[in-house]
Amino acid sequence: METIVDYRKVDISRAERIVLKEVSFTLEKGEFCYLVGRVGSGKSSLMKSMYGEVSPTGGEKAEVMDFDILRLRRKQIPYLRRKTGIVFQDFQLLQDRSAAANLRFVLQATGWRSKRDIDQRIEEVLADVGMQNKSYKMPHELSGGEQQRIVIARALLNNPDLILADEPTGNLDPQTGYHIVQLLHSLAAEGHTVMMATHNLSLVEEFPARVLRCEDKRLVCDPC
Repeated sequence: METIVDYRKVDISRAERIVLKEVSFTLEKGEFCYLVGRVGSGKSSLMKSMYGEVSPTGGEKAEVMDFDILRLRRKQIPYLRRKTGIVFQDFQLLQDRSAAANLRFVLQATGWRSKRDIDQRIEEVLADVGMQNKSYKMPHELSGGEQQRIVIARALLNNPDLILADEPTGNLDPQTGYHIVQLLHSLAAEGHTVMMATHNLSLVEEFPARVLRCEDKRLVCDPC
């Protein structure tokens, strides 16, 4: 099976303070895993290290797809992020344009030029998340769950190998959160590797998968 993420004894710091030390884990293609832990335990920092937002301060190996994170150059970061879909808790949609225009902006920013190809890809990802009939709506006209589906569609635009979802249900009601987790699991079944940070252990119980736990500045791998 193809390994998408391979970390060995990686240290991660923020503001000169060690957040996680000697982090070791792998993620395989098509795998879904949860990242759990208290607020401030390092979940977001670990995810950010995987797409070049935070630089590890040491380690034996840190590879994400074909990128060496320990030696990542600034000019490589956009290429890494094109292969990584990122789902934020607070959506981070552009409020002055429609759902489709939000997606069009990302495609154009990542090098897509053909209007026909852009429109087709937007239709495809909106269909993937069940939002093909809401493309014309502005973010404020969408419910929280609908906005999160648009965010997931945005993450899928460049057909990423890796999807990082940082507390994607944190601002949603339980039933809506349930459907979002169900959608993320379905994406893993289609071949995307998905890591989801969460503090909602009831979702972990409802949709069992491998669990990585941040505690005491360590990453502990729970059995499935």
